[in-house]
Amino acid sequence: MLKALLARVRQGHRTIGFPVVPPVLPAGFQGRPEVQAGVCADGCDDCCNACPTEAISRTSLGCALDLGRCLFCRECAETCPSGAISFGQEYRMATRSRPGLQIEGREYQLAEAIDQKAQSLFGRSLKLRQVSAGGCNACEADINVLGTVVFDLGRFGIQIVASPRHADGLIVTGPVPENMRLALLKTWEATPSPKLLIAVGSCAISGGPFRGHPEVHNGVTDLLPVDLFIPGCPPHPVTILDGLLRLLGRQEHRSE
Repeated sequence: MLKALLARVRQGHRTIGFPVVPPVLPAGFQGRPEVQAGVCADGCDDCCNACPTEAISRTSLGCALDLGRCLFCRECAETCPSGAISFGQEYRMATRSRPGLQIEGREYQLAEAIDQKAQSLFGRSLKLRQVSAGGCNACEADINVLGTVVFDLGRFGIQIVASPRHADGLIVTGPVPENMRLALLKTWEATPSPKLLIAVGSCAISGGPFRGHPEVHNGVTDLLPVDLFIPGCPPHPVTILDGLLRLLGRQEHRSE
């Protein structure tokens, strides 16, 4: 027992100070991409052709990027001769609507909180059932790591529970193959109302690299109403945590 206590003292405080303290991200972190308007060369489609998920399209301003399809592979940034697309270290990406994931020379609109009535229900205690609908386990792993001492999701009153009947909503990952469609819908039906649905990762939002496959439903968006979109492949744990806190209106202590 004494050895355990001494080890705990040596370890010190391991939980990050987020959201009051900005997170420290690794140098290789691929954050939210930025698209500069008006710098694309006429007739250049290099970034569009390089994107494996057709997340980039040409517009009158240059190009637009669908963050819901983006795999953060950097192929577009490395291919673009004019440097119109770049990846920084901006971890805040969650939005409340699918159109909000479109990046086209405008200020990115981060997720707004649910209404006051919903906040009174879920703001201090939110239980979520995680559904892996054909995911590769990357998004699932980053959701699981939120329960560790480093992020300590429970300090915000948010927990991942084992049964949809004990949940306030679902947190879905994966492109939703046909073999998981019925299971996902039954899990949603088993969750008592009122309830929330959160789509995590490009697969759950758009199908990711499997988009358009005949056995895939291109994510959850065509099957169920989504309250929060958290893009990424996979999204960083802090990105997921930031989105959850924004949904609950719990980011008030951090300066934007």
